[in-house]
Amino acid sequence: MRKKLLIDKFKLEKNLKGIRFLIGSGLAFSLMSVCVKAIGGRIPISELVLARATISIIITRFFLYKNKINPWGYQKRLLIMRGLLGSLALFCIFKALVILPIATATVIQYIYPTFTVISAYIILKEFISRRIVYSIIIGWIGIVLVSQPELTSNNNIKETILAIIIAIFGALMTSLAYICVRKLSSIEHPLVIIYYFPLVSIPLSIPFVINDFVLPTGTDWFWIIGIGIFTQIGQLFITEGLTLLPAGQATSLNYSQVIFASIWGVFIFQETITSSVYVGGFCVLISTIISISASKTTQAKI
Repeated sequence: MRKKLLIDKFKLEKNLKGIRFLIGSGLAFSLMSVCVKAIGGRIPISELVLARATISIIITRFFLYKNKINPWGYQKRLLIMRGLLGSLALFCIFKALVILPIATATVIQYIYPTFTVISAYIILKEFISRRIVYSIIIGWIGIVLVSQPELTSNNNIKETILAIIIAIFGALMTSLAYICVRKLSSIEHPLVIIYYFPLVSIPLSIPFVINDFVLPTGTDWFWIIGIGIFTQIGQLFITEGLTLLPAGQATSLNYSQVIFASIWGVFIFQETITSSVYVGGFCVLISTIISISASKTTQAKI
């Protein structure tokens, strides 16, 4: 009996630690979004991706060297795939943030938990509890409500439609990248997984930067550094979180970024929050609470 209690306590502590990491990653990524939005399209997306990757690879390489960790890992193909998927997702997210309001772009991106849960079930053979399914459904309803009718309020319909499609594609790439992280986390060190992200992003973005380079000036440097630092923190936290929680539960919990993004949108960019956004935000909050409570129960196959 005592042994069982100790095991249950260990599992609970592990889940709570994973929850803290995931909420922390949501906050960090929302601040990254603020930096991208604040730069206002003055700097090309490929240049922002390159700057972010350069900062990340320097920081990650330092910690790998300090902790005497082999930076190349063991599952190189999957690590490269994770880096490629993550890089594509980053391009899409940055582009959507430049065109759409920060809350809208973040909300559209958050269709990825649905993709992740389905992929985790098919690829990782993960058991998914009913509570997690309910939390994702409620979160999805919240996402629909929070989404603003950009097509009716934006004069440039083609650009808006393109931005929405890009955001959806970015969500798909994000979900597949998280599946790779989940699969890699059983063998690879979190820093190695993070290291391959910029390792792939840099050569991928350089050709675009050469053709369309803009020299940053003034406060642009502040926002660029912020993108690199906050993305690095977010990547570290979400990688740690995915090693502690199943992919479906982790991504449903990460809905917290939507709440953070909505707050920054109002107070920093003066974006309007309608009653549907408030109701949607409440649904997202309920989704997060259900996800947290589900961590205390045994995962059951549906």
